[in-house]
Amino acid sequence: MSDFNYPGYISKEEKKIPLDDPTGKWSDLTLLPEWEEEFYDVYTVRKHGKWVMLKALKKEYADDAKYQEMLEKEFETRYNLAHPNIVMVNDFEDIPGLGKAIITDDVYGYSLRRLIDEKRLTPRIVKRLQTQLLDALDYIQENHIIHHPLTPESIIFTEYNENLKLINVGYDQTSSLSEQDTREDIESYGRILSEVLDNLPESLPRLRRIANKAVDKVRPYRSFMDLQLDMNKRSSVTLYLGVALLIALILVLVFLLIK
Repeated sequence: MSDFNYPGYISKEEKKIPLDDPTGKWSDLTLLPEWEEEFYDVYTVRKHGKWVMLKALKKEYADDAKYQEMLEKEFETRYNLAHPNIVMVNDFEDIPGLGKAIITDDVYGYSLRRLIDEKRLTPRIVKRLQTQLLDALDYIQENHIIHHPLTPESIIFTEYNENLKLINVGYDQTSSLSEQDTREDIESYGRILSEVLDNLPESLPRLRRIANKAVDKVRPYRSFMDLQLDMNKRSSVTLYLGVALLIALILVLVFLLIK
C-alpha cells in the first residue's frame, strides 16, 4: 500500500502486526484499517515472498462458530466468481495468530472514497464507473449474488492503470435474485455515481440524469438491463424491436427455402 498522504484526507494508519511463523511461509503482515468491515479485518501479507491480501474475523468474533461459518460461506461463494473487476479469491487458510482467512489477489491502489476526498477523480475513473463497474454488477446479477450495498469504500482503483476492482462482494448465492435485490444494486450504483458527479468540476447532464433515475422511487429503472442500455444510449424497446425484426427475417428466409 502507498505511504503517501494528501491534504484534506485523514488516513487510518496502516499497522504492522508481529507474526510468528517458524515455517517462513507468512511474513510482513500489515493491517489495513481503511478497508475493515463490520465483522472482518483486511490485511496485506507476504505468502512465500509474494504479496497477497487476506480477510479474517475481528478478534471479538474469531472464536464464534456462527461467524466462522459466515466467513467460510463467503469464501465458497466468492471462490466460484471469476471477473476481471472483482478481486480474485485464491484460498482459505489458517494464518498464525489470526485463524482462518480468505486469501485474495493483492490490490495496490486507492479506494473511490479516498479519491473523492482527495479530489483526485479523473475522466478515466468516471469512464470505469460507466463500464467496468456496470460489467461487474451485471456479472453479480447473472450469478445471483446477494451482498452488502456497494459503497465508495468497496471500490478500488489500481494505482498505475486505474482499473476498477470490487473488494467486497460475494456473501451468498441463491437460485434467483428478488426484485428488491436488483433494485438495491441499481440504487447503490446511482448513489455512487451521484457522489462522484457532485465532486467533479464539470457538469455531465446525461450521467446526472442516469444517476437520478437509478435512485428515483417513483419512476426507476425497471431492470439492470434498462440501466445498461441507457448508459449505452439505447433503450429496451429498440432492442426488442431489433430482435423481433431479426426473427421476422429468419422466418422469411425459412419460408423462401422450403417454398
